[in-house]
Amino acid sequence: MLKITDLVSNSGIYLLEIYIPHEFNIDIKKFINQNFPNGYYYYAGSAQKNMRKRLERHLKKKKTIYWHIDYITSRFDINKIFYFNNQSKDFECKLVSELQEYFGLKSVAPGFGNSDCSICESHLLYSKVPLDYNHFISRYQSIVRFIPSSNEIL
Repeated sequence: MLKITDLVSNSGIYLLEIYIPHEFNIDIKKFINQNFPNGYYYYAGSAQKNMRKRLERHLKKKKTIYWHIDYITSRFDINKIFYFNNQSKDFECKLVSELQEYFGLKSVAPGFGNSDCSICESHLLYSKVPLDYNHFISRYQSIVRFIPSSNEIL
């Protein structure tokens, strides 16, 4: 099984999968009155340097809240991490678009996690059910790598 220490590159794009078993709210002025439904959340991010450290930070529960996604990852576990070594920042938006178009993921929080992007409505996407991993991995088989959750490592 892959681990964060197995990252080949120190830059690229990543996709976090977070399952949230109940409706929740986050304490950000922009989203203060928004209810987030239970289900699967997918967050696309970019680390054009220090990707390993970025992913390790996302996995920590205790951290200074800096990014929108910190409000979620500090409360809920990351199930899976998909990462795309050496992919440019442009691929992050392409991935978000394809997740919506081909996999039916929806934006439930416009403006979430994409303050540096003028293309996407949000970099946090939602689905009631998990991605079809076989379809997802086969679509990106030449560039995607996978880090399982700790409960998948036996």
